[in-house]
Amino acid sequence: MTETTNSPAARLQQLFEGHRLTPTQRRIAHCMVRRAADVAFLSSVELAELAGVSQPSVTRFAVALGFDGYPALRRHLREVAPAEPTADSGKDAFNEYQQAVHAEIENLRHLAEMLADPGPVEQAGRLLAASRPLPVLGLRAASSQARGFAYFAAKVHPDVRLLDEGGTMLADRIDAARRAGASALVCFALPRHPKEVVEALAYARESGLTVVTVADSAFAPVAAHSDLLIPAAVGTGLAFDTACAPMLLGRVLLESMCDGLPDAQARLEEFDARAAERGLFVE
Repeated sequence: MTETTNSPAARLQQLFEGHRLTPTQRRIAHCMVRRAADVAFLSSVELAELAGVSQPSVTRFAVALGFDGYPALRRHLREVAPAEPTADSGKDAFNEYQQAVHAEIENLRHLAEMLADPGPVEQAGRLLAASRPLPVLGLRAASSQARGFAYFAAKVHPDVRLLDEGGTMLADRIDAARRAGASALVCFALPRHPKEVVEALAYARESGLTVVTVADSAFAPVAAHSDLLIPAAVGTGLAFDTACAPMLLGRVLLESMCDGLPDAQARLEEFDARAAERGLFVE
């Protein structure tokens, strides 16, 4: 996914590209991207605490990127991305629930900055609109995202196939979609990432499908098995992750897909007419 070229987050992602990172290192990288505006001012202990890893893991991460240690990495960040640290004024006045909401607002703000370059989303929309049928994959934590996307997509796309259950039949259902003419698959992948999703995406690509993935990070385990990955961060401030940004990104993909379906508006109008005839809604 391409972000605005001069954004701190984009410069960080360029720094990480081409490196084989461990899951712990991907977690650190993800945290740094989320805190791109002030990461150059964080100590290794502070970054470790934010990422939920040990301080030595941060040091090893810096070495893996080719630096002598974390201080050298931080000096590099200050040179290539000079910025003032973000102000956390009033942060301590918020309770844990408010902090979770503010964290989601930051995730949405980052998503908005990323969408300044609409190219990847527009490319994804064309791929999804052209696929007949369109398989939509999402397991465990991501199943609700996949189900919501499939529900709305079915209103404008002639053949949407929801894949929200794992097991031995998952590959069979991918095969069936491919035989029916599918050219692309869209996947929602959120932490914790099931091994089965990674395997399913690898199988889908081997079968000839183009994989479009919405994931929590460009460094998610599914990245290696995606032709086009568009990241949208999840909130981690509560006991269970929150996924406002991935949900909104899914709606953005739906909008882009509609642009590639000439009869999308007609299908929506037909649905509204039938819903009125059936008295489907109470409005």
